[in-house]
Amino acid sequence: MTKTTGDTRRNDPEKTRENILDVATQEFVEFGLSGARVDSIAEKTRTSKRMIYYYYGSKEGLYLAVLERAYRKIRSLEADLQLSELKPDEALRQLISTTFDHDEQNPDFVRLVSIENIHHAMHMKRSSEIADLNISVIRTIQDIIDRGLDEGVFRRKADAIDLHMLISAFCFFRVSNRYTFGMIFQRDLSEPSLYARHKSMIAEAVLGYLTGAD
Repeated sequence: MTKTTGDTRRNDPEKTRENILDVATQEFVEFGLSGARVDSIAEKTRTSKRMIYYYYGSKEGLYLAVLERAYRKIRSLEADLQLSELKPDEALRQLISTTFDHDEQNPDFVRLVSIENIHHAMHMKRSSEIADLNISVIRTIQDIIDRGLDEGVFRRKADAIDLHMLISAFCFFRVSNRYTFGMIFQRDLSEPSLYARHKSMIAEAVLGYLTGAD
Protein backbone atom coordinates (compact mmCIF):
# COMPACT_ATOMS: atom_id res chain seq x y z
CA MET A 1 0.00 0.00 0.00
CA THR A 2 1.32 3.46 -0.89
CA LYS A 3 1.93 5.73 2.09
CA THR A 4 -0.03 8.96 2.17
CA THR A 5 1.60 12.31 2.84
CA GLY A 6 0.13 12.26 6.32
CA ASP A 7 1.53 8.81 7.04
CA THR A 8 4.98 9.85 5.84
CA ARG A 9 4.94 12.97 8.04
CA ARG A 10 3.82 11.00 11.11
CA ASN A 11 6.59 8.49 10.54
CA ASP A 12 9.25 11.16 10.08
CA PRO A 13 8.95 13.71 12.90
CA GLU A 14 12.34 15.22 12.06
CA LYS A 15 11.19 16.02 8.54
CA THR A 16 8.01 17.50 9.97
CA ARG A 17 9.97 19.77 12.31
CA GLU A 18 12.25 20.90 9.49
CA ASN A 19 9.22 21.69 7.33
CA ILE A 20 7.69 23.70 10.16
CA LEU A 21 10.94 25.64 10.60
CA ASP A 22 11.16 26.31 6.85
CA VAL A 23 7.66 27.74 6.70
CA ALA A 24 8.00 29.56 10.03
CA THR A 25 11.17 31.24 8.79
CA GLN A 26 9.28 32.75 5.86
CA GLU A 27 6.38 33.76 8.11
CA PHE A 28 8.64 35.55 10.60
CA VAL A 29 10.74 37.16 7.85
CA GLU A 30 7.65 38.53 6.13
CA PHE A 31 5.57 39.57 9.13
CA GLY A 32 8.00 39.79 12.05
CA LEU A 33 7.43 38.08 15.37
CA SER A 34 4.37 40.14 16.28
CA GLY A 35 2.64 39.75 12.93
CA ALA A 36 3.42 36.08 12.30
CA ARG A 37 0.52 33.69 12.83
CA VAL A 38 0.86 30.10 14.01
CA ASP A 39 -2.46 29.34 12.28
CA SER A 40 -0.89 30.30 8.96
CA ILE A 41 2.21 28.19 9.63
CA ALA A 42 0.06 25.20 10.56
CA GLU A 43 -2.04 25.56 7.43
CA LYS A 44 0.98 25.84 5.11
CA THR A 45 2.69 22.83 6.70
CA ARG A 46 -0.54 20.80 6.83
CA THR A 47 0.02 20.20 10.52
CA SER A 48 -1.87 21.61 13.51
CA LYS A 49 -1.25 24.35 16.05
CA ARG A 50 -1.29 21.63 18.66
CA MET A 51 1.60 19.82 16.97
CA ILE A 52 3.59 23.03 16.59
CA TYR A 53 3.09 23.84 20.26
CA TYR A 54 4.02 20.26 21.14
CA TYR A 55 7.37 20.66 19.38
CA TYR A 56 8.16 24.28 20.27
CA GLY A 57 5.97 25.26 23.21
CA SER A 58 4.76 28.61 21.87
CA LYS A 59 5.10 31.04 18.99
CA GLU A 60 8.09 32.58 20.78
CA GLY A 61 9.62 29.12 21.18
CA LEU A 62 9.19 28.47 17.46
CA TYR A 63 10.72 31.84 16.63
CA LEU A 64 13.72 31.06 18.84
CA ALA A 65 14.16 27.68 17.14
CA VAL A 66 14.19 29.48 13.77
CA LEU A 67 16.87 31.88 15.04
CA GLU A 68 18.98 29.05 16.44
CA ARG A 69 18.85 27.17 13.15
CA ALA A 70 19.87 30.29 11.23
CA TYR A 71 22.94 30.81 13.41
CA ARG A 72 23.72 27.10 13.34
CA LYS A 73 23.89 27.22 9.55
CA ILE A 74 26.51 29.95 9.28
CA ARG A 75 28.63 28.57 12.11
CA SER A 76 28.51 25.15 10.44
CA LEU A 77 29.71 26.69 7.17
CA GLU A 78 32.65 28.25 9.00
CA ALA A 79 33.53 24.99 10.75
CA ASP A 80 33.66 23.19 7.40
CA LEU A 81 36.31 25.58 6.06
CA GLN A 82 39.17 23.95 8.01
CA LEU A 83 40.84 27.32 8.34
CA SER A 84 43.56 26.03 10.66
CA GLU A 85 45.09 24.30 7.63
CA LEU A 86 45.49 27.60 5.75
CA LYS A 87 48.03 30.38 6.19
CA PRO A 88 46.65 33.12 8.49
CA ASP A 89 46.01 35.70 5.77
CA GLU A 90 44.49 33.08 3.46
CA ALA A 91 42.33 31.77 6.31
CA LEU A 92 41.01 35.26 7.02
CA ARG A 93 40.26 35.90 3.36
CA GLN A 94 38.34 32.62 3.20
CA LEU A 95 36.37 33.42 6.34
CA ILE A 96 35.47 36.88 5.02
CA SER A 97 34.48 35.47 1.62
CA THR A 98 32.24 32.87 3.26
CA THR A 99 30.55 35.46 5.50
CA PHE A 100 30.10 37.82 2.55
CA ASP A 101 28.54 35.14 0.33
CA HIS A 102 26.41 33.72 3.14
CA ASP A 103 24.76 37.05 3.94
CA GLU A 104 24.17 37.79 0.25
CA GLN A 105 22.62 34.38 -0.34
CA ASN A 106 20.64 34.29 2.91
CA PRO A 107 18.72 37.55 3.26
CA ASP A 108 16.34 35.73 5.60
CA PHE A 109 19.17 35.46 8.13
CA VAL A 110 19.78 39.20 7.94
CA ARG A 111 16.08 39.92 8.31
CA LEU A 112 15.74 37.61 11.33
CA VAL A 113 18.69 39.21 13.10
CA SER A 114 17.24 42.65 12.36
CA ILE A 115 13.89 41.59 13.83
CA GLU A 116 15.57 40.28 16.96
CA ASN A 117 17.41 43.59 17.36
CA ILE A 118 14.02 45.32 17.32
CA HIS A 119 13.16 43.12 20.31
CA HIS A 120 16.47 44.01 22.03
CA ALA A 121 17.68 40.38 21.75
CA MET A 122 15.04 39.44 24.32
CA HIS A 123 14.50 35.96 22.86
CA MET A 124 18.16 35.22 22.15
CA LYS A 125 18.87 35.72 25.86
CA ARG A 126 16.89 32.54 26.48
CA SER A 127 19.16 30.50 24.19
CA SER A 128 22.40 29.05 25.49
CA GLU A 129 22.93 27.48 22.05
CA ILE A 130 23.23 30.79 20.21
CA ALA A 131 25.81 32.06 22.68
CA ASP A 132 27.80 28.82 22.40
CA LEU A 133 27.57 28.83 18.61
CA ASN A 134 28.95 32.33 18.34
CA ILE A 135 31.84 31.67 20.69
CA SER A 136 33.18 29.29 18.02
CA VAL A 137 33.72 32.01 15.40
CA ILE A 138 35.52 34.19 17.95
CA ARG A 139 37.83 31.30 18.78
CA THR A 140 38.45 30.77 15.07
CA ILE A 141 39.35 34.43 14.53
CA GLN A 142 41.53 34.47 17.64
CA ASP A 143 43.44 31.46 16.35
CA ILE A 144 44.00 33.20 13.00
CA ILE A 145 45.22 36.35 14.77
CA ASP A 146 47.57 34.40 17.04
CA ARG A 147 49.04 32.40 14.18
CA GLY A 148 49.45 35.54 12.10
CA LEU A 149 51.32 37.30 14.90
CA ASP A 150 53.54 34.28 15.56
CA GLU A 151 54.43 34.00 11.87
CA GLY A 152 54.98 37.72 11.43
CA VAL A 153 52.15 38.04 8.90
CA PHE A 154 50.19 40.40 11.19
CA ARG A 155 51.58 43.24 13.27
CA ARG A 156 48.54 44.38 15.20
CA LYS A 157 47.26 42.37 18.17
CA ALA A 158 43.61 42.93 17.36
CA ASP A 159 40.61 42.02 19.46
CA ALA A 160 38.83 39.03 17.91
CA ILE A 161 35.35 40.35 18.69
CA ASP A 162 36.22 43.73 17.15
CA LEU A 163 37.39 41.96 14.02
CA HIS A 164 34.24 39.85 13.88
CA MET A 165 32.15 43.00 14.20
CA LEU A 166 34.09 44.74 11.41
CA ILE A 167 33.54 41.81 9.03
CA SER A 168 29.92 41.27 10.02
CA ALA A 169 29.03 44.96 9.82
CA PHE A 170 30.06 45.35 6.19
CA CYS A 171 28.64 42.04 5.00
CA PHE A 172 25.39 42.53 6.93
CA PHE A 173 24.83 46.18 5.93
CA ARG A 174 25.02 45.40 2.21
CA VAL A 175 22.00 43.12 2.58
CA SER A 176 20.02 44.82 5.36
CA ASN A 177 20.19 48.25 3.69
CA ARG A 178 20.41 47.25 0.04
CA TYR A 179 17.06 48.78 -0.92
CA THR A 180 17.42 52.14 0.82
CA PHE A 181 21.12 52.45 -0.05
CA GLY A 182 20.45 51.34 -3.61
CA MET A 183 17.62 53.81 -4.05
CA ILE A 184 19.56 56.75 -2.62
CA PHE A 185 22.75 56.12 -4.60
CA GLN A 186 21.24 54.30 -7.59
CA ARG A 187 23.45 51.23 -7.18
CA ASP A 188 22.56 47.58 -7.38
CA LEU A 189 24.71 46.03 -4.65
CA SER A 190 24.27 42.57 -6.19
CA GLU A 191 25.66 43.63 -9.57
CA PRO A 192 28.59 41.21 -10.21
CA SER A 193 31.43 43.72 -10.61
CA LEU A 194 30.32 45.74 -7.58
CA TYR A 195 29.79 42.54 -5.60
CA ALA A 196 33.35 41.39 -6.39
CA ARG A 197 34.79 44.81 -5.55
CA HIS A 198 33.05 44.93 -2.20
CA LYS A 199 34.20 41.43 -1.31
CA SER A 200 37.78 42.39 -2.12
CA MET A 201 37.44 45.71 -0.29
CA ILE A 202 36.40 44.25 3.06
CA ALA A 203 39.17 41.64 2.89
CA GLU A 204 41.79 44.31 2.12
CA ALA A 205 40.44 46.57 4.87
CA VAL A 206 40.66 43.85 7.50
CA LEU A 207 44.09 42.64 6.40
CA GLY A 208 45.32 46.21 6.18
CA TYR A 209 44.21 46.77 9.78
CA LEU A 210 46.02 43.64 10.96
CA THR A 211 49.24 44.36 9.09
CA GLY A 212 49.40 47.96 10.33
CA ALA A 213 51.26 48.93 13.49
CA ASP A 214 49.42 49.41 16.80
